Amino acid sequence: MDTDVSGSRWMQIEMTDTNSSDNNALAETDNYLVWEVRQADGEMTYHVELGAVTLHFFREEWEEFLQLIKVAASNS
Repeated sequence: MDTDVSGSRWMQIEMTDTNSSDNNALAETDNYLVWEVRQADGEMTYHVELGAVTLHFFREEWEEFLQLIKVAASNS
């Protein structure tokens, strides 16, 4: 478990799923999880679990979301 500059705790983990070896957790905190999944057609999808809500993104949407978060972080 590491701590970033904001003091948030996070860790990079590997997800294992008996149905697919193409799930990969990118980061996890005590309350949130971000992971990617390679779909059957080869496309990557990204998922952000925020408690009871999970956001799902295709690659282009994920890149836009990351830019949004970077801008929000720099303005906070």
